[in-house]
Amino acid sequence: MKKINVLVVDDSAFMRKLISDFLSEDPQIKVIGTARNGEDGIKKLKNLKPDVITMDVEMPVLNGLDALKYIMENHPIPIVMLSSTTNEGTNDTLTAIQNGAIDFIAKPSGAISLDLHKIKEDLIRKVISASNVNKKQLINLSTNQNLTVKQDESYSKIGLEKSSSLSNKVGKNHHLNKLVCIGTSTGGPRALQTVLTKLPANIDAGILVVQHMPAGFTKSLAVRLNSLCEIRVKEAEDGEVVQKGTAYIAPGGYHLKIQQKGNNLAIHLDQSEARNGHRPAVDVMFESISEVNGYEKVAVIMTGMGSDGAYGLKTLKKNSDVKAIAESQETSIVYGMPKAAIETKLIDEIQDVDNIARSILKYV
Repeated sequence: MKKINVLVVDDSAFMRKLISDFLSEDPQIKVIGTARNGEDGIKKLKNLKPDVITMDVEMPVLNGLDALKYIMENHPIPIVMLSSTTNEGTNDTLTAIQNGAIDFIAKPSGAISLDLHKIKEDLIRKVISASNVNKKQLINLSTNQNLTVKQDESYSKIGLEKSSSLSNKVGKNHHLNKLVCIGTSTGGPRALQTVLTKLPANIDAGILVVQHMPAGFTKSLAVRLNSLCEIRVKEAEDGEVVQKGTAYIAPGGYHLKIQQKGNNLAIHLDQSEARNGHRPAVDVMFESISEVNGYEKVAVIMTGMGSDGAYGLKTLKKNSDVKAIAESQETSIVYGMPKAAIETKLIDEIQDVDNIARSILKYV
């Protein structure tokens, strides 16, 4: 079995040792070196040629964000960032993802996390996932392709006029009878940006999103996407009514479900048991939406490791009139979730990420 060679970059000797020990427990992983800051990491990268790098965000001399940018521009390689859950840390993490990081780990208690063992399994899983990234897409990330979709251009591509009034960003709930539900994981923030920025403010549907992220990060993601999109994007809140033209992102640590209340649909958030290690889980959202009657539905599964969404898709298709779209292997950062969905033989369309918005609009 070929080992996954990993370089660990962190300014704390304690954290370097802890991360290295955790990763070395998995028989698939071999830690081939450590580095004390971004500058040291770049030097080690050139000599050691690792398969994956874990990179702390906050470091002296050269921080993780600047090192990431240099590496992706000059020596593209899968990088998993480690970040704190402070407001600044969450924003830095999203910047890192925009700049080409494959995924991130939230340190449970700040820069020196004595309880890092809590995320050991997640760390191992994400390093393994990073080693399997689509190499073509890794190069695309390194050149920042599709980093920000200009809204005027996106409308011209799908033959729709951009709304002239920003007031339309606040959704209207009148006669809501269509739902779009999107599930994604590794590589998802960039995929979501590509899709959501191409949807017009007056889209005739409410949009529900599960992006695998820990608590504290989904709100920052929603705020960032909201600033780029014509539709309204927000972190979902328990009890709020689903409106047209609004995308609701499930908060990290909570499942997103839907309840029918009279003529309205209301969001229900709960912390029931994680599904296959995920909370929020795409399966849980799909299963909940399958119980909603009288609505046309579009299900979308995009880039991500594992199979979350495939089981829920079966329930959704069995109980509902739903059109299902999966992201293609060619544009997925990690092809696990779309592949599992496609293998159910219940997918109606397989599309590159740039074309998913067009397919959604065709059905709604």
